[in-house]
Amino acid sequence: MKKVALITGATSGIGKATARAFATQKFDLILCGRRQDALNELKTELSKLVSVTTLCFDIRDKTEVFKQIESLPKEFRNVDILVNNAGNAHGLNSIQAGNTDDWDAMIDINVKGLLYVSKAIIPGMVERKSGHIINIGSTAGKEVYPNGNVYCASKFAVDAINQAMRIDLNKAGIRVGAVNPGLTKTDFSKVRFKGDEERAEKVYEGFQPLLPEDIADIITFVVSRPYHVNIADLTVMPTAQASSTIINKD
Repeated sequence: MKKVALITGATSGIGKATARAFATQKFDLILCGRRQDALNELKTELSKLVSVTTLCFDIRDKTEVFKQIESLPKEFRNVDILVNNAGNAHGLNSIQAGNTDDWDAMIDINVKGLLYVSKAIIPGMVERKSGHIINIGSTAGKEVYPNGNVYCASKFAVDAINQAMRIDLNKAGIRVGAVNPGLTKTDFSKVRFKGDEERAEKVYEGFQPLLPEDIADIITFVVSRPYHVNIADLTVMPTAQASSTIINKD
């Protein structure tokens, strides 16, 4: 029987690459994002390979999260794989110069939004005693770097939630694991720097960063392991990156 995978933040970057990778594995897809036009475009592309439905909502809106997931067609309601991918960084300021709106956005998206979506999906997995949850963390959830403060805190929270989920869902037979990417060339830096493309591009100059397809390949490997194998916590960095602050640039 085909598996059904729900991916948040599916319209760009790692989420979009994961949707494409999952389609090649013949997983039916629930694509979630905030831009209906981008969701429609990806649905048109991937519907040639698998069954696809879309949900357009902002994961910060708790009411909308539950409303949208409850609206899923019957054939998509039994979610086998949940990829909690949606997340953002906003600003790169010292704690004393931080913007509280940026803080709210990061905590609301990276932590609370992940929890809302998980809360909507987990009861069905528990009832079926089956499921696999992949939480997309970050190397920023393993070590704090200068001016990373609240973003790092939000990803440390994802690390803690991932561990807690694995403990709480153990008796239900649900696999839980995190994939924690280092420097990956997506729109991440463009969002962080408020659309300043020149500044964003400089982040990735002088070395080969990871690509969304690299992370999608790893996620696909993780979810395709035999049931008795759970990859609980995986950190991946480009070869040029030794830590959050040590990068070998030409």
